[in-house]
Amino acid sequence: MPHIKHALIRYRIIDKALRNKYNPYPSKIKFRELCEEALFGSDEGANICDSTIEKDIFAMRMEHDAPIKYSKKFGGYYYEDENFSINDIPLTEEDLASIKFAVNTLNQFRDNAVFKQFGSAIDKIVDRFSIAEDPQDKALASFVQFETSLSSKGNEFLAPLLEAIKNNIIVEFEYESFLTSKRKARKVLPLLLKEYSNRWYLISFDLSKVQVITYALERMEELNITQEKAVKPLNFNAENFFKHAVGITTSEEEPLTVILKADKVSSKYINSQPFHSSQKVIKEGKNKTTFELKVLISEELIRSIMSYGGKIEVVQPIELREEIILRIEEMNERYNLG
Repeated sequence: MPHIKHALIRYRIIDKALRNKYNPYPSKIKFRELCEEALFGSDEGANICDSTIEKDIFAMRMEHDAPIKYSKKFGGYYYEDENFSINDIPLTEEDLASIKFAVNTLNQFRDNAVFKQFGSAIDKIVDRFSIAEDPQDKALASFVQFETSLSSKGNEFLAPLLEAIKNNIIVEFEYESFLTSKRKARKVLPLLLKEYSNRWYLISFDLSKVQVITYALERMEELNITQEKAVKPLNFNAENFFKHAVGITTSEEEPLTVILKADKVSSKYINSQPFHSSQKVIKEGKNKTTFELKVLISEELIRSIMSYGGKIEVVQPIELREEIILRIEEMNERYNLG
């Protein structure tokens, strides 16, 4: 069974390499290195030989109709149909058995410190397989609906950007501004990838602006991984960069103490889904609960607070309270409430 599982995993790795437009025409050696790294944590080639990769390519052609071709010109493999993906093929019994094996393994280690940060993702996978024997059963949608992301644009940049971060390599891309809808060329040193609200962001040192800037992957185009290297800013610390942030917005300013009052029902929601890890209850009354958190004032924080409407009140700081009042006045004007 482990041999079957490894083969199925290798097929997926080879498929992903063939669809990677940033490193086209991978060779058998490249396939072997990627499979070694994924399965055994090393690309030295001690566990997988060239003949194994050859058998995998043959099996993918025969069993999955994968249109794999070899280019003599470029010395590597490619999909004749560039839209083909093994992921579009329904999972076999062996595929499901392999995934269930992996899910059971993840479930056993979900409370381990290494996997804590991926807890919700692991929970979703475990839930999917615990609900139905066959997760591909289309009838399942009549009984259970899982949360899905409406946009995954830019996710194809995750792997190359991660490699650039690991190796301190400068990248270039075209970036579209929300304000002007115009695209501009950017040249940055990637520092950190962060997911927030089902979107991925790149925190980077912008070489022209000479400061740390955050870019959304979904607004990137024409990513180019250069051969240039750079040194990371000495004052950048990935672990502490978002320590006081709510959402994706952060700064070098000092965090402020925010005090909020919420009604009985809203306080239960706020307790169950805190605005920030620093949040704590400082007073609990019969009808209202007072919360305190130490955070940076950001657009994400303001929107989160306003999502509760009149059920929550900002007590301090005064600048946050005034901003909330200003937005309420704007809403009154927009809805002609006087």
